Amino acid sequence: MWALSRGGFNKTIFNLPKTLSRPLMAASNLIRVSSPAYSSGSPAHAPFKRVGTHNGSFHCDEALGCFMIRLTDKFSHSEIVRTRDPKVLEGLDAVLDVGGVYDPSHDRYDHHQKGFEEVFGHGFTTKLSSAGLVYKHFGKEIIAKELQLGEDHPDVHRLFLAIYKSFMEAIDAVDNGINQFDTDKPPRYVNNTHLSSRVGRFNLDWTDPDQSPEKENEAFQQAMALAGSEFLESVRFHAKSWLPARSIVMECIAERFDIDPSGEIMVLKRFCPWKLHLFELEEELKIEPPIKYVLYEDERGKQWRVQAVAVSPDRFESRRPLPALWRGLRDDELSKEAGISGCVFVHMSGFIGGNQSYEGALAMAKTALKI
Repeated sequence: MWALSRGGFNKTIFNLPKTLSRPLMAASNLIRVSSPAYSSGSPAHAPFKRVGTHNGSFHCDEALGCFMIRLTDKFSHSEIVRTRDPKVLEGLDAVLDVGGVYDPSHDRYDHHQKGFEEVFGHGFTTKLSSAGLVYKHFGKEIIAKELQLGEDHPDVHRLFLAIYKSFMEAIDAVDNGINQFDTDKPPRYVNNTHLSSRVGRFNLDWTDPDQSPEKENEAFQQAMALAGSEFLESVRFHAKSWLPARSIVMECIAERFDIDPSGEIMVLKRFCPWKLHLFELEEELKIEPPIKYVLYEDERGKQWRVQAVAVSPDRFESRRPLPALWRGLRDDELSKEAGISGCVFVHMSGFIGGNQSYEGALAMAKTALKI
């Protein structure tokens, strides 16, 4: 890998993923960063487009926005031009996070101007940053490429919403100074480990003797690589893990009345991350009554678990904890108290219990519904 300095190409001083292989280039007047090429949608002979963002200190939103827009067919292989010169910005093919204009028809994606209140929609109300704007207009194309599906496929739309919720919205909120919680109380601890903080630390330190535009551009390229790699990891996680798990949970919800006439017990055919999917699907499908217990096999111990569903994704309290008289008991003592053979344990809080067999775990759940 190589980085372009004033005197020519030097070996790079940082490591990027194998896919991040396009050299960085800088000019002496305007600061231009040819960041790594991540997709090949444009023909090799087509002239590179130019995408502008501001120079100086940078944040996660423009670093990620520049990365994402280069994943599109329209801006594949584009050069990143870092400047605040209005005349230069006017001649560029797209401009992010600078210029005071939001106009997607001309690929202008700034969010700092007075009166800007654009949100993602679909029930989300957080004001967008430049990354959020790029994602709103190009996210489906990026996801569709990863899934190798058409942009109108339902799975593309599901991931489009899920990735905004789990990854993009926090970047929008941090950049716009929106608190995570509605409270005037100070936070109990400092968190400087999230992506926006880590990207911010790529900015040149005030003690660094080299404050040159070239050095700043190298730092911005590193910021793009970090933000972009984590974005792609999120997309690929949702495609490889999140989406299949959602399908499993949906099937199990549909079969819940086959398990128990109450419809309040669900059995996972195959263990997968189920909690968030359950809450979302219950709301989406308007499930009533809500599911109280989920059964799944613990393959490591060759036993079955019965887990009480929490009242909400961010709460520890259960909708219907396992009976108080069972809590803290184990093995024969628990089996005797419950009147069910094969019991292994029930947690002191009643949120989970175990049995040696599926039949025993199901009996525990059914009994718990009646007590």
